[in-house]
This record gives sequence, structure tokens and C-alpha cells, in this order.
Amino acid sequence: MTDQQVVRPLPISGFPEWLPEVRLVELQWLDLIRQTFERYGFCSIETPAAEALDVLLAKGETSQEVYTLRRLQADAADNSDARLGLHFDLTVPFARYAAAHLNDLVFPFKRYQIQRVWRGERPQEGRYREFTQCDIDVINTDQVPLQFDAELPRIVHEILTSLNLPAWSISINNRKVLQGFYEGLGISDPLEVIRIADKIDKIGAEGVGKLLASELGLTTGQVTACLDLAQLRGTDTSIIGQITRLGVSSAVLSEGLDELAFVLDSLSDLPAGSIVADLSIARGLAYYTGTVYEGKFTGWPGYGSICSGGRYDNLAGSFVRRSLPGIGMSIGLTRIFAKLVAEGILRTGPSCPSDVLVVVPSDQRRPQAAATAAELRTRGLNTELYHQADKIARQIRYASRKGIPFVWFPPFEDGKPHEVKDMATGEQSPADPRTWQRA
Repeated sequence: MTDQQVVRPLPISGFPEWLPEVRLVELQWLDLIRQTFERYGFCSIETPAAEALDVLLAKGETSQEVYTLRRLQADAADNSDARLGLHFDLTVPFARYAAAHLNDLVFPFKRYQIQRVWRGERPQEGRYREFTQCDIDVINTDQVPLQFDAELPRIVHEILTSLNLPAWSISINNRKVLQGFYEGLGISDPLEVIRIADKIDKIGAEGVGKLLASELGLTTGQVTACLDLAQLRGTDTSIIGQITRLGVSSAVLSEGLDELAFVLDSLSDLPAGSIVADLSIARGLAYYTGTVYEGKFTGWPGYGSICSGGRYDNLAGSFVRRSLPGIGMSIGLTRIFAKLVAEGILRTGPSCPSDVLVVVPSDQRRPQAAATAAELRTRGLNTELYHQADKIARQIRYASRKGIPFVWFPPFEDGKPHEVKDMATGEQSPADPRTWQRA
């Protein structure tokens, strides 16, 4: 026998993996999210894990995060795979998809997409190199009705509530409010101000103020006004009055305030404090043009956003010569899930999905045990057949360790009844595989 190098079986940093009992909960969450999306009329699509690099880099400042593809044994002169990269979000691939299938889709096109995405950034709490996003988007020809700006956070609100998460809130802003306000201050490049203002939760108001002055050359008065706006919060349309009292006006600002008021008014029936107008929310990606969203755990303010998104009037138009505006929200499933796992507050159950374990009394009785398991499966019960004839105590212990709630005993002798054991109560009673129902 030749010596072989032992490779340590350690998970890769930034690529989460779960034990079976945790993965089962994740699958339950995915089912709930998918069912909620479909309840609102969104249909599922899936795009390739890889996209052309020119597609991935069409918008935003993400080139340093994109993983490119190259075969390990590729010829040195073969650069064909180097034009491909793993998608870093699902919005850009969706925009490309909508443009590619423009003549086959019914508009407004409402889609959801639940897939893994990849980002080449330094792993840390809440930031991973591979993670699952759950996206909903609406894309339309020419114009997306404003009602979707309110419908999407309502859907996400319903999902987060159903998951029974620790306290959270969804913050809403409008990029037109920011752009129009900065234009009203006489700032020539409002998008650069938005980019810097988006860092306020990382470097604070003072840090943002210094950058606005040093990098953009804003006056003291302009910096003060920008910071005054960024620090406004409200849970209803009264926030509009707070903004107007700052004394800045422009046509774009007025349009943004009307849109923000519409969204807040449309969501006013939701629990108080769960929807917050937050004028510091900017969303740094360049393709956002209107309403923007960002949800966070209120008990962990330093933790990253658990949902986000916004309106992008020009993104899909990068791929076709016509207007294809859209609006979307993304739930950061892995970021939410991993935090609950790390805090030890994720409630898990058994480590397998089996409802019943069917005992194999002996090799001679294996065919009858297999037929019993098949009968139970046809009636919708997740049924596992023990893998060999073994001591009954060992088979029962196997069911106990896996959290299987019922153990089924086929007749050990001809003429004897089937019996089933409730592992929670220890009660064992006769049962018929054709009619038995799990309690």
C-alpha cells in the first residue's frame, strides 16, 4: 500500500454547511418563502450560475468581488472560460434573462428566484463567499406601477413574520429624495454624495461629513444639510413634513417625496415600527433609481442587512434598446439563518425527515417489512426501512438517535398483528398499514 497524503476535511471559510437537523429547518424556510412568493402570483425561474463578464459588470462597482471561471487543465492560450464569472447577485442575471426572453414573457413579469450566489470578499460574520438569496422582482415595458413599491415589502414583511425571527424592521427611502435634495443644494454630482452617504452605518455621520468635504469639496452648509437629512427617521407620512422643513426644494425631490408618501401610506396597516422611513438608506449600487429597502435585526444593529432592494429603471435596458424598468427585493437567507445558528436560537428538530422506521425482524421477514414500508409510503408517510436484520433494541436505538417519532413492527410470526411504537410516549399498539394515521 502506498502512502497517501491526508487532507484535513475542514469546511472552506465563507462557505456555510449545516448538519442534517439544521438543513431540514432551512428547507422548511425555503418552502415557506417559495409558497409565499407564489401566493402573490410570482413565478419561478432559474438562471445559470455563470454569466458573461460583460453582463455581470454592466452595472455597479462589483468587479473585485466576481469569481471568474477557468479550467484547472486549460491550455495557456485558451481564454474562453475567462469571459465567464459566477453571479454575485440575482438581479443582474434576471435583467439579462428578461431582455433575452423579451418576446416570450407576459408583462408586467413577476418572478422569484432562489439560488446560490458567490462573492469574493473577506469572510466575516454575516458575509459569506457563497450564500443563498431569495429574490422577487417585477419588470415591465416602459413603466412599473408604483403599487409594486409597496407590495414587495409587504410580501417580505409577511415572510419575516412567519419565520418568527428576533426583532427586525424594514427601512425604506427613495433615491429621488436624496438626488433631488442634493440637487436642491446645488451639488453637481448627487450620485457621488449617495455613494458616500451609504457608508453612514459603517463610519458614522462624522466620517461621512469628512468624506463629503474632502472628496467632493462640499461647503460646510451643504455637508450639514446632507447630514441633517440622513438623520431623519419616521414610521409614517409625517416624515415628509420633516424633510420639507429642511428648506430644500427641487422637482426631483418633490417626485421622490410623493412616491415615499405613497409607499408609507400603503403599508400603514402593518405593525407599528416594523416599517421605518430612514433617510440614511441609500443603497450604494448605481442601478437603483427610486424606492430602496434595507431590513435589519434591531437587536444586532451592527449586523448586515437581512433584506434589501429597490427600483432600477435602467438596468435591463442595458441589454436591449428599450426601457425595461423593474423593482425587486432580496431576502438574505444565509445571513439570517447563520446568525440564528451562531446565537444558538434556531429551533431544530430531528436529524431526518422520516415519520416511521420499519423494523426488519429477520432476513426471512424482510420482504414483508419492505412491503409494509412501501404501503406506508403510498399513503404519504416518510418511511425508512431498517438496513438489515439486527437486534430489535439496536433498531429502536437507531430511530431514537435520528428522532424518528414512530417505530413499526411487522408481524414476527404469521397470524400476528402489526404494531407501532410511539417513541415520545413509549406506547405500543396494534396498527394496520392500510389505515394507520400519524397522530
